[in-house]
Amino acid sequence: MSTISRLSSQRIEEAFNTIDRVFLNSPQYVNEPLSTLFGVNLVLKIETLNPIRSFKGRGADWLISQVGSGTFLICASAGNFGQAMAYSCRKKKINLTVYASTTANKLKIERMRSFGANVILFGADFDAAKIEAKRIATEKGIRYIEDSQDIETVEGAGTIGIELLQCANSFDALLIPLGNGAMINGIACVYKSQSPKTRIIAVQAKGASAMVESWQSGTLINHDIVNTIADGIAVRLPVAQALEDMKGLVDEAILVKEESIVTAMKLIHTHCGIVVEPSGVVGVAAILEHPDRFRGQTVGAVICGGNLTQEQMDNWL
Repeated sequence: MSTISRLSSQRIEEAFNTIDRVFLNSPQYVNEPLSTLFGVNLVLKIETLNPIRSFKGRGADWLISQVGSGTFLICASAGNFGQAMAYSCRKKKINLTVYASTTANKLKIERMRSFGANVILFGADFDAAKIEAKRIATEKGIRYIEDSQDIETVEGAGTIGIELLQCANSFDALLIPLGNGAMINGIACVYKSQSPKTRIIAVQAKGASAMVESWQSGTLINHDIVNTIADGIAVRLPVAQALEDMKGLVDEAILVKEESIVTAMKLIHTHCGIVVEPSGVVGVAAILEHPDRFRGQTVGAVICGGNLTQEQMDNWL
């Protein structure tokens, strides 16, 4: 039995016409050195050159555009979504509390606070922080915002797909990092209606594979721990709604190794001149590990985040 998707291209178009322009029309181009290196026609979509250095501003800004000033909100974040929410909430004088883990990226925590969010550190990882955030929101009667569950976060991320469609060459495949699922589901919604031949490929770290395993098996698979440097996609408790959204939208999935992620970060730094965090380069890591799978094809990779501490840059770049 086919399922009816909650996503629509019309709503994504509406989001595109509403979101703060600072997050839209990010650079997208064929990177010639990497294309030559990999034997592919590689188009990079750079989502790091905005005030929060991440694609998350799209979904957060679209969501907050529909929330009244003076509202109280709670969310949880590994760092980038929290920054996006804080940035958009500040503009509308909305009171935001973000729950993050005690091990979260210090730069991301600092940036959330600089945008005016009340940041509370709780638990050993993102999912532990999210559970506590939901509990407090229920206890206090405050609206809880969940990335990929709240449909506006998916629709906002989907505006990346609208922009990718403007590329001169059609894509054989799009390699999209898979965390909670907002980005891949939003982009895939656009592509399934406008370019159905393009393969939508989810990429996740092997050390945090719960979403891919759940999607492949058709059952909800939770993990007790995650083991990856890619904190932005380190999900151990999948969002059931995101998995439902993925049905009929995602074609393939690839899990990548930690060493491939670090190599991809170095390649992007060398050939693009930008700093990218581990979760932002897993698409490139997938090409590194599977060169024959993509050779001779036109492939797009979304570079979705660039928040690294100085220590991380010293260690990885």
